[in-house]
Amino acid sequence: MSVGTGDRRGLSADEARELSTRILRSTSADEARVSLTSGWRGNTRYAVNRITTAGEFERVQASITVRFGKRQATITTNRLDADAITEAVASVQAQARLTPEDPEAMPELGPQRYADSAGYHDSTANLGPEARSEIAADGIQTAIEAGGIDVAGFLDVSAGSGSVANNAGLFAYHASTSATYSITARTADGTGSGWSGFGERDWAATDSGSAHAQAVETALRSREPRTLEPGSYPVVMAPEAVSDLVSRLAFSMDARRADEGRSAFSAEGGGTKLGERIVDERVRLWSDPQGLGSAPYTGDGLPIEPMMWVDDGILSNLSYSRFWAKKQGKQPTGGPGSLRMAGTEKSLEDLISETQRGVFVTRLWYIRSTDPRTISYTGLTRDGTFWIEDGQIQYPVNNFRWNDSPLFVLSALEDMSRPFRVRTSREVPAIRVGEFNFTSVSEAV
Repeated sequence: MSVGTGDRRGLSADEARELSTRILRSTSADEARVSLTSGWRGNTRYAVNRITTAGEFERVQASITVRFGKRQATITTNRLDADAITEAVASVQAQARLTPEDPEAMPELGPQRYADSAGYHDSTANLGPEARSEIAADGIQTAIEAGGIDVAGFLDVSAGSGSVANNAGLFAYHASTSATYSITARTADGTGSGWSGFGERDWAATDSGSAHAQAVETALRSREPRTLEPGSYPVVMAPEAVSDLVSRLAFSMDARRADEGRSAFSAEGGGTKLGERIVDERVRLWSDPQGLGSAPYTGDGLPIEPMMWVDDGILSNLSYSRFWAKKQGKQPTGGPGSLRMAGTEKSLEDLISETQRGVFVTRLWYIRSTDPRTISYTGLTRDGTFWIEDGQIQYPVNNFRWNDSPLFVLSALEDMSRPFRVRTSREVPAIRVGEFNFTSVSEAV
C-alpha cells in the first residue's frame, strides 16, 4: 500500500483486486464476498480554547462473508498475511456452518457496471496535523478576540478507498475523502451558545473562518434568553436542522414496510401511497451518489444510480432491497443515501427578513422516534434559538422540546433558501414553515 501526503487512497484498484482474489481463492464456500477498506484518517480536537488531542492512523481491513447454502457468516480482520488469511477464512467458514439458514439470503451478484463518482480530493488528503492545528488555532483565536467565549471543536478527516469483490466475478472500487468539522462556542456566563459546522469531500470548498465567526456571534447573541411559552409557531429552520428532519423522512421510505402496512406510506385498504402528494408541491428530494462523491454501489455491490424520492411533493419511489424487489417483481434500488433537496436562489437571511413573526432554530438535538407510522419525532432545540419580528432577529429565547413529523413540517412549507452542503453526503436548504410544534420549555443552553 502506498500512503503519503497528497496520495492517501490506500489500496489502488489493482491492489484491492489482487488482495480480494487471494482471499477468495482460499475459501471453499459456495459463495464468498470480500469488502476492503483502506487509507488514512486524522483528527484534531480542542476545548476550553486549547487543543486537547490529535491523532492519525492508516489501515487496511478486510471483511469476509461466506455462505454455504443459506447459512452465512462474516469476519473482519486487519491481519492480511497468508497465515492470518487462512486462519480467518477457516474461522468464518466454521461459523457459517453453525448459523441458522437465512430464508431471505440473496445470491451474490455477478459482474456489474458502475457510474463514475469523483469523491477524492487532495485538498482534504493533505490536512495533516499542522494544517489541522492551524484551523483549530484560528477558531480559538476568534473566541479570544471576541472576549468571554470558550470554544470546542472537532475536525475529522479521512482519505482512502473501499472495494467489494466476490467469487461470482463482481468487483467494485471507489476512492474518496471526507472532512467533517464543527465548532461550539459558549459564553462565560453560561447563558449563550452557538454552533457551526459542515461536511465536505473537498476541503478547498469550505470556509472554516466563517464557521468560527458564526459560532461565536451566535453565542454572543443568544445570551440571557427571554421566556417564550411553548406552542405552535412559524419557524425558520437552518440547514443543519432541516437535514435532521429530511434524512429521517428519506430513511422511512422502505417499500417492504409500506407494502406490509407498517409505514406512513401505506395506503388505507392495502397498497402504498406511490404517486400521491405527501408534502408541499415545491419539495424535491433525491439521491445523487455521483454528484456528492459517494460510492456508486451498496455493500454487496449493487449499482446505485440517482433516484428521485419526492418530486413536486409527490412520492415517486420507495426503497427496495434485493430480496423484497424480487418478491414484488421490482428493481432493487439501494437505500436513500447521498441526499439532495432542491431549494431556491434565496439566502437564509432572506427567509428571516420575510418573516413577520416566528422562531429561528439553529439546531435540533437528541432526536428520538415517537411514532414510525407518522414519522413523528421528539427532540430539543439548542445552540441559538431566537424570536423573529418584522423581518429581524429581535432577541434570544429559551430552548424547547418539540414534537413533529417531517411530513407535517414539509406540508407547512412557505419558502426555502439555496441548498447548503451540511454533510459529505447531504445537501439541503434552510426552510420557513407556517408552524412547528414546541411542546415544553427546555432549560438546556
